[in-house]
Amino acid sequence: MSISPARTAAFDILLQVEKEDAYASELLHSSQYATLSAENHGLATQIVMGVLRWRSQLDSALAPFSKWPLTKLDAEVLTTLRMGAYQLMRLDRVPAHAAVHESVELVKRSRRTSATGLVNALLRKVDAAAKPQPYSLEDQPSLVSNGVTPRELAALYAHPEWLVARWSSHFGMDTARAICAANQQVPATTLRIRDLSSNAAPFDFVGEDVRISPGSLLSSARRVESGDITKTQAFRTGRVVIQDEASQLVALLVGRGSRILDACAAPGGKTLILAERNPDASVVAVDLHPHRTRLLAERVNAPNVAIITGDLRALPVGEKFDRILVDAPCTGTGTLAQHPEIKWRLEAKSIPQLQQLQIELVLAALRHLQDGGTLLYSTCSLEAEECEQVVERVLQDPAVSAQGLEICDLKAELLQLQNERVLTAPNIDILTQGCYLRTFPGIHPCDGFFAAMLRKG
Repeated sequence: MSISPARTAAFDILLQVEKEDAYASELLHSSQYATLSAENHGLATQIVMGVLRWRSQLDSALAPFSKWPLTKLDAEVLTTLRMGAYQLMRLDRVPAHAAVHESVELVKRSRRTSATGLVNALLRKVDAAAKPQPYSLEDQPSLVSNGVTPRELAALYAHPEWLVARWSSHFGMDTARAICAANQQVPATTLRIRDLSSNAAPFDFVGEDVRISPGSLLSSARRVESGDITKTQAFRTGRVVIQDEASQLVALLVGRGSRILDACAAPGGKTLILAERNPDASVVAVDLHPHRTRLLAERVNAPNVAIITGDLRALPVGEKFDRILVDAPCTGTGTLAQHPEIKWRLEAKSIPQLQQLQIELVLAALRHLQDGGTLLYSTCSLEAEECEQVVERVLQDPAVSAQGLEICDLKAELLQLQNERVLTAPNIDILTQGCYLRTFPGIHPCDGFFAAMLRKG
């Protein structure tokens, strides 16, 4: 029996995620795997994302049967074992013999033939053991009433315990449970329609097996109910793009201006919104890394956008801007449903390190903000250190205190978007905490985002 293309692709992607800190979703949608059949691509996606979502549970199932600590195994062997265990434990339609046999063949393919016996024996023991029962959010009782601990919650939903402990401490156990549970679900594919004008041709997915429904927050958003949107003409021609609703909302909150700076622009989804909302404005999009600005140039085809590769903290632009977006690098803990590999890479010590970078980026951007202009700071993080505390630290900086900087209440900006019929969510209050935008997976129908607006006096 040969190895299926789906399992070969899944193995190669998971190994690249493990060894190179790559992102699984980017690899799955790369040209390298575009030739996979829909069936093989679907199975590869299911295995890759399932292994990353449930990794700690898979390791817990494997560890009792291994003579060696799993951390001592070669990456190729451990990746194969996790793939096999996931198929045995959570994919009812995959025959056990196929999962075991192809796992052994994968080890041989990776030139780890000495581990074939180990892989075969461990997976057969996992298959014989009791399997965890699948769950749905509706089936779960209130974990709070059961007195669950962060450790138990982390084990149930396959998250690092330290991260769950943070969330339960900061947001309460109910919210922590909702976040964890949402992170384990396959997220809906959300679209942004680029042209909502009356002159735009209607979408026609007839014959393309795609069904969409309205978004939950924005008039520009749609949710894919079924089908592969990437195979449609609308996607190929750029009339629709895949973008989370909270990400769209952040870009819309920047508002309208004549000279706009997108300070951490790649991969370009927000840049495109800024350019299209401000067709007569000059938009400067900056990113530090050359490979990311190349991606930015490929995705942003707006004529009013100039792209610069460089460090915002030493930006070679002398002019001032009336609108600035700093969508800063962050832990990404609001996006774990889409990027589950993040939770296994992240360490607590990374949070203060990123906070320092975020503060430096905001302070650097403020030097380019004209009087009366506004700066929108955002992250896709749930951590207070990267959200409210960054704003607080910036306002305490001696160089800033003399600039007459003030925090704007984003409720007013959201109300304006609602009046323009851009924001369709009926209740603005659920999107805010104090003067900030705050969304949480499992609480809101989108990724977890934070945004704050600062105005220069």
